[in-house]
Amino acid sequence: MANKLLTIIKPFLKPLLALGLVLALFLGHANSALAASGGRIGGGSFRAPARSFTAPSRSYTAPGGGYYGGGGFGFPFILPFFGFGGGFGGLFSILIVFAIANFLLNTFRNISEEKTIAEVTNPKVSVAKVQVGLLAQARDLQSDLEKLARRADTSTSAGLAEVLQETTLALLRHPEYWVYAGSESQQARLEAAESQFNRLALMERSKFSEETLSNFNSQLKQASSSQLAVAQKAGALASQQPGEYIVVTLLVAAQGQLDLPQVTSPDTLRQALQQIGAVSSDRLLALEVLWAPQAEGDVLTRDDMITMYPNLRLI
Repeated sequence: MANKLLTIIKPFLKPLLALGLVLALFLGHANSALAASGGRIGGGSFRAPARSFTAPSRSYTAPGGGYYGGGGFGFPFILPFFGFGGGFGGLFSILIVFAIANFLLNTFRNISEEKTIAEVTNPKVSVAKVQVGLLAQARDLQSDLEKLARRADTSTSAGLAEVLQETTLALLRHPEYWVYAGSESQQARLEAAESQFNRLALMERSKFSEETLSNFNSQLKQASSSQLAVAQKAGALASQQPGEYIVVTLLVAAQGQLDLPQVTSPDTLRQALQQIGAVSSDRLLALEVLWAPQAEGDVLTRDDMITMYPNLRLI
């Protein structure tokens, strides 16, 4: 009877075992991801720069008198048809040349003005991301980011530029903790760049179970003590697994060109951090500084790194 039952169940054993492994991996990653509390500093606006543009005056005085503006054919051109003036043939030819030249000049000016207005109202914007995975021993960096979040003025471009510089400096001062890194940058017009920046920010923020500390546009928010206790408990469970990390993400939207090197080594990471940190306040449109974990006692494990940050490479 037992043998018969085993014969019936045997074909289903392998699929059930495979399903059990998949569920175990999924639940393991899900529980690990719950430990990812996060911090956030940022702000900015994708408004077109407030610049005035005055079109140059376009007027032309033809030889022999007569005045006209714009690109039309004026009085001096039609005058010879009525027989005024001497030297009809020569004067007529000169007027034709000047009229055509004026028409072409005005056409080129119109094209140039339209292009200039488009560049002012919808300029090119660079959207860049630098991400660094550090050993969890870099707790001083985590503490620096928390202090910065509590005091930073994120309602102005100058304040955001200071946050960017302070964050990149803190990362540059701890190269001994660098383990993983990645970078990317792309250009788009202002309207499209906002969507691209928001997409990247949402993608990174969605990796947090909760933002336990946030300063966005000078609105400071912090998790309650009960929420922090939950994050810390989850972190204590996750810390039993080997390997603990801190991940810091810099997202920048800046006017003009910002080409970051592909990060493949500590040297290229240093170059990328120096370039993104040097963006001036008059170019900086928006900034997001994100880090995980944020809650004390919370950690990122090796599984977290593989699951949530698969694009980072070992440096």
